[in-house]
Amino acid sequence: MAKTFPTQARVVIIGGGIIGCSVAYHLTKLGWTDVVLLEQGQLSGGTTWHAAGLVGQLRSHANMTGLIKYSTKLYSELEAETGLATGWKNCGSLAVARTQDRMTVLKRTAASARAQGIDVDVVSPKEAADIWPVMASDDLVGAVWLPGDGKANPTDLTQSLAKGARNRGARIIERVKVSGITVKNGVACGVETDQGNIAAEIVVNCAGQWARQVGLMCGVSVPLHSAEHMYIVTGRVEGVHPDLPVLRDPDGYIYFKEEVGGLVMGGFEPEAKPWGMNGIPENFEFALLPDDWDQFEILMQNALIRVPQLEHAEVRKFYNGPESFTPDNNFILGEAPELKNFFVGAGFNSMGIASAGGAGRALAEWIVNGAPTMDLWPVDIRRFASFNNNPRWLHDRVKETLGLHYAMPWPNRELDTARPFRRSPLYDRLAAKGACFGSKMGWERANWFGTPGEKPETQYAFGRQNWHDAVKHEMKATREAVALFDQTSFAKLLVQGRDACAVLNRICAAEIDVEIGRSVYTGMLNERGGYETDLTVMRLSADKFLIVTGSAQAVHDADWIRRNTPEGSHAYLTDITSSYSVLALMGPNSRAVLSKVTSTDLSNEGFPFATIREIDVGYATAYANRMTYVGELGWELIVPTEFAVGVYETLHEAGRELGLIDAGYYALEALRLEKGFRAWSRELTPDINPFEAGLGFAVALDKPSGFIGKEALIKAKERGVPHRRIVQFTVDDSTPMLWGGELILRDGKPVGEVRSGAYGHTLGRSVALGLVEHPEGVSREFIESGSFSIDLAGELYAATAHLRSPYDPKSDRVKADIRKVQAAA
Repeated sequence: MAKTFPTQARVVIIGGGIIGCSVAYHLTKLGWTDVVLLEQGQLSGGTTWHAAGLVGQLRSHANMTGLIKYSTKLYSELEAETGLATGWKNCGSLAVARTQDRMTVLKRTAASARAQGIDVDVVSPKEAADIWPVMASDDLVGAVWLPGDGKANPTDLTQSLAKGARNRGARIIERVKVSGITVKNGVACGVETDQGNIAAEIVVNCAGQWARQVGLMCGVSVPLHSAEHMYIVTGRVEGVHPDLPVLRDPDGYIYFKEEVGGLVMGGFEPEAKPWGMNGIPENFEFALLPDDWDQFEILMQNALIRVPQLEHAEVRKFYNGPESFTPDNNFILGEAPELKNFFVGAGFNSMGIASAGGAGRALAEWIVNGAPTMDLWPVDIRRFASFNNNPRWLHDRVKETLGLHYAMPWPNRELDTARPFRRSPLYDRLAAKGACFGSKMGWERANWFGTPGEKPETQYAFGRQNWHDAVKHEMKATREAVALFDQTSFAKLLVQGRDACAVLNRICAAEIDVEIGRSVYTGMLNERGGYETDLTVMRLSADKFLIVTGSAQAVHDADWIRRNTPEGSHAYLTDITSSYSVLALMGPNSRAVLSKVTSTDLSNEGFPFATIREIDVGYATAYANRMTYVGELGWELIVPTEFAVGVYETLHEAGRELGLIDAGYYALEALRLEKGFRAWSRELTPDINPFEAGLGFAVALDKPSGFIGKEALIKAKERGVPHRRIVQFTVDDSTPMLWGGELILRDGKPVGEVRSGAYGHTLGRSVALGLVEHPEGVSREFIESGSFSIDLAGELYAATAHLRSPYDPKSDRVKADIRKVQAAA
């Protein structure tokens, strides 16, 4: 007899594709066996069944690579566990380059692979042809060979994961339509279906292309949109054998893999074709879209260049299967900030087979542990806001993101579609002054300023790009005169209430119970002692605190604070990002400029460092926070949005004779790296603690209230010298450009990677912050006794390690009376 339909479960998973089955498999492996998975059709019938099944390990973020490395291990072992074949084949993969720029990418890829412990070889065109003899290689510059990559059969793999979950108690039920999510008091507590309701402690949305629709059932944003993804399967091709590696030819936007003696050939065209604008049909099961040879033409033309035999090969099948893509080409994972106990695993951007093993484990661990067990920020659902779920915006953005798989990954490459999106009140004025804009969290931000008559457009390159001299000018003004940065994109959160101080003091690692009018730089840590964020907390009154944090972190940080505010506390958080602009006035002349337009005493005695006051600025009233991210005297002016234009004009009028210019984010990045200031999501992550980051001074281990992560930090301190550490580097040669991601070597052996890099014009060379690792501890002696170098696309450049910033190491320019500094100079 068939089992009766369940009425309750600890976890209900919606969606029986590979990610849903992987989450079920890993939850049961972690001991949570009361799991029900619901599939509206049959397992793997949505996107999974028509996936190409490629498993390439390397990603730009170490933890994302780690997830796929785990996937390859799991897939190789799963058949032995479940008795069901997975089609896993460790055939390796080859990526070829048609141009020198692409070869630079591949060499950078090889260095990154070595930093992450992945086997890789840079090979010549002849060696590439020996590995993949079916291709024409006369137009190639070179290639990289990754022997650990492979391929799998998506449907078989899904069935094997499902069996593994069933074997440990999970129930998997097909032909069940979910029609709603049960919500009580802001908590997901079950699902409504056409066969009855199921009460649950946890609901997991793994509904693939339908995930956005399922999210809308309960007010959760899951920003993804479907696009058509096409490939062909040929008849037998001479020279193709079962062990033929996967081939990627990104300059041609194409990939190949062997299948039954023939080839699967598909790709990622530069401009994709969105699909499903009116919703995805419920009965779209094991279904395809009509052939579109016009859309496929650019891929076919390039495939004929690479494999001339295709001209005479039989095309056995044209697959046009829609897949969901996200606004940034990374998948979506985690607990929704809008709804407690509602988790999402969706939007895999044609990387679902490679990622599903590791992503399923990561999401299962997040569910079981109540928090991520590693840094998952590149795929964290909280990197998006509700406005990212706008369907028209998603439609236009997805046209570009599908093509990003094989687009040239230039340093600081910006996306072009669905812009401009969010604009500062100063957008038009900055544009009129020659601003070249980038985008972060949807905000249009000035990256650099062109000279009059120059078209402000970045010309991408791996060496010095066309804005190099413009940024030099902006940095020089900041260091020697004064510059104005529009940092309106900063996220601003207001926390108020009689318990606000106690709540924040428990969440923040630094002491927050300070005098009214003081600013505190602090981290918010997880239980492991790692950084969930770093930010500035400003005490405006006894029960009111203004928090300024990174542009991308508004949703994440607000969610972290709310989740860690005890129930019943009289403390309330409001996102006031759109209410205020931020104008950062920085440089030795900043005091002189601001003094001309305010009646406030700006002296060191009257306005010390780390002070916030409400001041008059011309006709406007604004908060002035004496803080700096560039290593110079300066103030961040937090200005009500409606006064921003007036304050901007007032400052420029006052600063005209003092050398005031506008400056952008590229200058800001280089200035902060010269000083060695850390940035969250790069040097500061959930896996890195303050001692490893070199920020132990910003932790109050002795504060009576304690704080989240304190116990982990005490243990870390007891262990002594950390085995990894953020270290500042300068390249001895003044020529090369660092961008981040480069391999760091000590005495010729890999020890870490560059997390952030830029050209430091003040120092006359590239400067970087990198994570250095050594099992016996990264001590001062280890740093000072070693000979360091940085691998830049296969070339090694000698580098000097610094434990203190080479620029103004004592921060005299920030804290001292600037007149004394100038006199000494």
